[in-house]
This record gives sequence, C-alpha cells and structure tokens, in this order.
Amino acid sequence: MRLSRIGRVSMALVVSVAMGLGMTACGGGTIAFIWVLGTQYNQIGGFKVDDFTGNLTQVVRSPFSSNGTNPVSIALKPGGRYVYIVNKGDATTGGNISLYSVGGDGVLTFQQSFTSRGSTPVWATVDSTGGFLYVLDTLYPDTPEYPNPNGLGDITVFAIDQNTGRLQLVPNQQIKDSNQTQLTFFPVGPKPLMMRVSGGCVFTVDSGNQTVFPYAVGSNGQLTLTANSTITTGAGNLTSISTSGNYVYLTDAAPTSDSPGGRILPYTVGTGSAACSLNTLTGGPVNNLPLTSNPVYSMADNKGKTLYVLNESSLDPQNKTSSISAFTIDATTGKVFPLGTGGSPSAGNPYAVGAGPMCMVEDPTNQYVYTSNNIDGTLTGRRIDSNTGELRELTRGSSFPTVGQPTCLTLSGNVN
Repeated sequence: MRLSRIGRVSMALVVSVAMGLGMTACGGGTIAFIWVLGTQYNQIGGFKVDDFTGNLTQVVRSPFSSNGTNPVSIALKPGGRYVYIVNKGDATTGGNISLYSVGGDGVLTFQQSFTSRGSTPVWATVDSTGGFLYVLDTLYPDTPEYPNPNGLGDITVFAIDQNTGRLQLVPNQQIKDSNQTQLTFFPVGPKPLMMRVSGGCVFTVDSGNQTVFPYAVGSNGQLTLTANSTITTGAGNLTSISTSGNYVYLTDAAPTSDSPGGRILPYTVGTGSAACSLNTLTGGPVNNLPLTSNPVYSMADNKGKTLYVLNESSLDPQNKTSSISAFTIDATTGKVFPLGTGGSPSAGNPYAVGAGPMCMVEDPTNQYVYTSNNIDGTLTGRRIDSNTGELRELTRGSSFPTVGQPTCLTLSGNVN
C-alpha cells in the first residue's frame, strides 16, 4: 500500500511526537530516569525507564563525567531538579561533591563542586524537605583544637539553595573546639559507611566498632545529640541500613553457626525521651535465606510490604550467583519473614542478579526494581508482583550494560 504525500507527512508527525514523549512503537512512555555511578572512568550513566516493559534506554549524551575521582554515592533532591555526586577521591586526589542540574530527557549538566569538612566522603543523603544535604566523611579533621585520636568520622551538613541547588555549610551549634569556635561538622563513630534519615532522626552505620550513631534532626539543619549517642548492635560485620516507617533494618554479613550467610537485624525507632534510640524487635535477628552470603545492601519497597536484601555471593557450590533475598514485612510488628508460604521461601527466592550488586532502587510507580552490579558492569531489572512482592524477569531482557565498575545509583520519577 502506498501512502499519499499528506499521509506520509502525517505519519512523520506522529512518529516525531512519540519520540518527543519518550515513546516507541514497542513500549510506553518514560516513567523515570536512572543515574548510575562508575569508578572505572569516573562516569555517570543515564537511562530512561520504559513504563510498559521496564526496559532501559540510554539518555542522550550519557555517560557524563563525575567531575571527581572514585564516585561512590549519589543523592537526589526531591522534585528531581538536582543531583549530588560524592566522589570519594584516592591517594592523590581529594574527595568532593559534584552538583548537577537535570534537564529534559534526564540530561545532567555540571554546575559546581563543593568540599565536605572531613576527608574521604563515602555517602550522601537529602532530608525529606529537600532543604539539607548530609555528607558522610570517613574521618573528621584532626586539629590541635579538636583532635581525632580515635579515627572518628563526621557528617557535614549543607543547606540547599532551592533555586540553584548550590550548597552552603551549616556549622555545628552544639559543639565547640578548645578555642570556643563552633565545629563545622558533626562527629560520628569510626569508619562510617552509610546513613539513613528516618523521621526526625539520622542514623549512621559505623563499621569500625559495629555501632549505629544517632542524631536528632533539629531546626535549620542542626543535628542534635540524643540520650543514646552510640547504639551497640552486637553485629560482626555491619554492611547497610534501611528504613521503613518506624522500623530500621541492618544487615550483618558475619557468618554465625545458625546463619552462615549473614542476618538482618530489625529495630523500632524510639520516641519521646528515647527519641532516635533503636529497640530490638521481639525475636531478634533474622537469618538470611539459605545458601545466600555476604548481604551488602537492603531496601524496603515503597509500600512498606517487602524488604529486599542484596547478596554479593552464594554458599551454593553449584550456583555462585549474586542475588536478592526477599522478606515480607509484618505491617503491625515490623518483623520480617522469608517471602513465601509456611516460612519457606517462594519459588525463585532468592532472585539472581548480575555479579557483585551494590545498590538497589525502585521506580515511583512500584513496578520495577534495579540493581547496580559492580563486577560485571551491568544493571539488573526486575518486575515486582504487586500482590506478593515476588520479582519477575522483564519481558525483553533483564540485564543492561552500563558504565564500568558501577557503584550506587538513584532514580527520579519527575523533574519540577
């Protein structure tokens, strides 16, 4: 069949409009953008998430430079307009925080770099209001006026300009050095590796002594010491922290006699005079799924129904695949149980992912999850069963190549 000239022009216009909306004949619209960090070439990979299939397509101009060395953490300002990259640095180059604005189709444009107060930044998160950026440093500044003999880390707090995304340092109004000068950082425990905001609290996981250091979030970005300045966990190898409502979940990768693949440590967050304390849930630690090993990250889904745990390795000599363990969260108690029936994991649980997973995100429509896989340089996508929380393969392939040696990733559903 031959089209008339008018018909051909009309068809071209339809295709042009569809492309402008991020649509194709084989999929739906773009429901989110993913940005993933890669340390091999200090890059940021950008992808669009297809609504119908969960398929990932590369953003125009991707990959982008991280404008630093060894990018390890990424934080998104609510609303999706600004992205912050933590470059850890190396033996010759100091760490920094790179600010990007987000343009049409998920294109990142570098704006400016900032420096945290401590050394070797490793993590960043934005508070729920979008007003403050918290940056976690491995060591706070060791000075004669405020020495650091125990190798403690710190949180550097920045106020975020709502119009430009730029950062302004927030001094510590609670602690002064020997010269009676306010500190420019907030001390935490030794060798901090990750932190989360939960309600009015900031929790830092400190791998140097297997503790959690809590701060209460005050006005104007201030972090206030609580009655329980250090929370002992009894863990052997803390690796991550996640939150869901009033519950906090830690992963402990140390093997035990009854759980050689590690455990989940569940807590509830205290209130009132015990604000920001962590109270162990009845029943205590929960064993990871059989044959899984080295849990490195965890994430509660957007609905607060399922906890997903990333396992870097396996104890199964016949199947060394990295995986996701899935647990059901009891809505009343916060306890977690293997996703399945009768206490047994459902078929497929744990779910295979690419080698060496490090981080995980869920899209804002609660359809898909994605992991960044450091060893094989891929992203793994899975469809979420809306009724059970089980994970399914995507219809057009679940593995997507990305920037070299990916670390963490973030996802934005909108830009406004």
